[in-house]
Amino acid sequence: MHDVLFTNASTVLVDDGTEHPGGWIAVTGDRVSGLGASGTPLPEAARTVDVGGRVITPGLVNTHHHIFQNLTRSFAPAVNGSLFTWLTTLYPVWSRVDDEAIYWSAYIGIAELLLGGCTTSTDHLYVHPKAGLIDAEIAAAQEIGFRFLPTRGSMSRSKKDGFLPPDSVVQDNDSILADSERLIEKYHDPAPGAMLRIGLAPCSPFTVGEELMIDTAALAEKHDVRLHTHLAEDHDEAAFCQDMFGRSPVEHFEHVGWAQERSWVAHFAFPSTGETERLAAAGVGVSHCPSSNMLICNGTADVRGLRDRGVPVGIGCDGSASTDSASLWMETRAALLLARFINGPQALTARDAIDMATLGSARCLGWEDEIGHLRVGAMADLVVWDMSPFATAGAWSDPVEALLRCGPAQAWVTMVGGRMLVEGGELRIPKVDEALRSHARISRELQDVAG
Repeated sequence: MHDVLFTNASTVLVDDGTEHPGGWIAVTGDRVSGLGASGTPLPEAARTVDVGGRVITPGLVNTHHHIFQNLTRSFAPAVNGSLFTWLTTLYPVWSRVDDEAIYWSAYIGIAELLLGGCTTSTDHLYVHPKAGLIDAEIAAAQEIGFRFLPTRGSMSRSKKDGFLPPDSVVQDNDSILADSERLIEKYHDPAPGAMLRIGLAPCSPFTVGEELMIDTAALAEKHDVRLHTHLAEDHDEAAFCQDMFGRSPVEHFEHVGWAQERSWVAHFAFPSTGETERLAAAGVGVSHCPSSNMLICNGTADVRGLRDRGVPVGIGCDGSASTDSASLWMETRAALLLARFINGPQALTARDAIDMATLGSARCLGWEDEIGHLRVGAMADLVVWDMSPFATAGAWSDPVEALLRCGPAQAWVTMVGGRMLVEGGELRIPKVDEALRSHARISRELQDVAG
């Protein structure tokens, strides 16, 4: 007998090309244990949930985030600036975060992701004014029961070296590498069914030196963990890398040993065609962050071109230095619209966009064997989507296309590893009110000092 049986779905979207109209899905323990379309016999289960004609998809997977930045959402002094204006304005504010700030920002960030249908997320925490900040966000994820791949971000060059970050948020190479290895040895779980894995993520060419990139790649090889960084994000990045290293950003990425299958990069808005093809051949993934790109007004990835060349493309929401929402549904819809705006109506369908947010994102994280799809034996990470009957009135012919075109949609159920963390559209996690109060207090304190 199965533990939970979801019935009466308009569609169960298993993965690209596999759908069960009017279907059902069964869960036992933390795994998908059965699937069927309308008319197939329903199995027995300890609990049956009638989803009332809603769409069921794999849980969305977030491939790029800076969760701590939700402490400074829509920060007024920086809200209309360029990327560098955002960063130089906010670095001094972020230099004051501690483990309490990181814990509560992670708690609130994960809650928001769950409500937007996200069941797995990475995070790129690259400011380290104090020790133990990654541990604090891991504690929040474990308490909630969220599948998490935090990356040990880092910056090693500061204002004294002629770079953007203040001295208080950067570290020397030895400290970065030692803490990276500590986190891997303490937390990384490579086993099937893992809830927690660790990646390594020097921030960008603007903030780290060549030696740290090379040594981090070697450490990732030693421990078989993923590598993540920003790449080809900004107009000025090419000139900077040429002046600093004598190479383009992608050439530098290749030179330091990062052009490999364990790497995925954020944004990738300004590569040449030849560079895209080289990284595609190397198996490097790309995290597409459409709302961030539009709000910061600084170019965007050509996801149609990337997918055509075989690049694994996932979806990311990015942090509140460039976008102020962490809804993966909204980012998936934005990816659909932006691709069609750039490349025409044949560029992307809703199914393509959902594929990027699920299996494409899982490939970026190196986790496609267990998440990003709902095949039997996959992790029971799924979303039952809720939409207003007014928004969907008339949308009978294709509920999957309607899921992104007709929104807004939110999670009616978000299940992670067989546990419903959102049910009936409401969070089912502990101390939500305390989290909101604590986050509000810390956020005000940071911004009051900044003001």
